[in-house]
Amino acid sequence: MIAMLLWRFKQLSVTDGMEIVAGLERLPAQIQMVLKQADAIRSIAATYAPYDNFLFIGRKYNYPMALEGALKLKEISYIHAEGCAAGEMKHGFIAMIDKLFPTVCLATRDMMYDKVISNMQEIRSRGGKMIAIATEGDEEIAEIADDVIYTPPNLDFLQPIPAVVALQLFAYYCAIERGCDIDQPRNLAKSVTVE
Repeated sequence: MIAMLLWRFKQLSVTDGMEIVAGLERLPAQIQMVLKQADAIRSIAATYAPYDNFLFIGRKYNYPMALEGALKLKEISYIHAEGCAAGEMKHGFIAMIDKLFPTVCLATRDMMYDKVISNMQEIRSRGGKMIAIATEGDEEIAEIADDVIYTPPNLDFLQPIPAVVALQLFAYYCAIERGCDIDQPRNLAKSVTVE
């Protein structure tokens, strides 16, 4: 809200501000919609939990979500995971893509959608398996990805919030499938107690 107020002083119109507030107000229900897919996400996780390496890709607002998804998978399931900006995929990451190195693609319907689809087609051409985090109603994505987790539509910069919940559930269920103690992850300190 502070950011919106400061933005309002510069250039944010009342109409745009109201649209952002409406998008923010939709988030709790949208997160609940993702949580209701827990069984489907668990089923997808059961398929992918045996893999030892993952790549997470996203562009613009979804790039930090790719990093977060990889981090959560590492922290609680001990699966090696890397997050990268989808536009940087050709710089090293693409060499790792094969049928044993799945990719989680954040491919919500936003301004970067077509570019992410192009990245996904490159992965597909190399035999890589893919899970897409996509916007509800996107039929095209199911033709490219092996598995899809759908999230509700919202403003471009708000869509990553329900998407990250889906990624956290995916990591959680992968950890359970691998028999990891999700309540006490090894070597993970959430606070610094010593210097």
